[in-house]
Amino acid sequence: MNDNDTRWGMGADKSKALMLAKRQLPELVCDAVNLEGINMTLPEIQALVDGNALAGHTLSDQQIAMNQIEAWRQLFRWVENNQFLLTAETAYRLHAVAGKDEALESGVFRSGSVTIAGTDYMPPGADQLPGLFEQMVEASWAYKDIYDRAIHVFLTMARRQFFYDVNKRMGRFMMNGLLLQAGFPAINVPAKRQLEFNQLMLTFYPSGDQEPMNRFLRSCLDDRVIRIMKEEPLKPANKHAPGV
Repeated sequence: MNDNDTRWGMGADKSKALMLAKRQLPELVCDAVNLEGINMTLPEIQALVDGNALAGHTLSDQQIAMNQIEAWRQLFRWVENNQFLLTAETAYRLHAVAGKDEALESGVFRSGSVTIAGTDYMPPGADQLPGLFEQMVEASWAYKDIYDRAIHVFLTMARRQFFYDVNKRMGRFMMNGLLLQAGFPAINVPAKRQLEFNQLMLTFYPSGDQEPMNRFLRSCLDDRVIRIMKEEPLKPANKHAPGV
């Protein structure tokens, strides 16, 4: 199983990786919705996480943010129970949550063609999607590094546009599900790097060259998180030691 980090030298620790992701939930959601052009602050997202409605935002924008919150919570539950799998069924179930009331069809691969704004690249036809998903899963096993494998999944899902909408967000969910299930920290794309993200993605769509986006996504992993993951676990105190 390809579950090693060969770049930073982090060891797998699912409990720690999950703890870090859960603490980061408001930030993960805030950045995701701001990347989609929904201007919400971190305190506002925290209020939604806590179950409070917001003033000054449309119900549809609040629904999109809540969909992100619930999709992350679903992902956390799967990882905690060792139930996250890189399968089309997992993607369907997660999209049913993440794309609720937003995508033309939620919980299924798209049934028609789509375009991507800003590029002449055309995603494949709907009839090819099931086979292309399986090809993506098979190809992912060639990567020896868990981050290379997870990033490959995100980029392939974003480029193939398996759904009518919520494709980049779905790709990031599946990427981070793989990372967390393997015991490694999630990658968050900060909203402050939106311009860089969008420019690199528009170059990636027609070329299919993953290396520039791989470097970008790796640069989004917080150095503090890497240091925490590399810390030695605390040893329990010896209650029988002298003076204790």
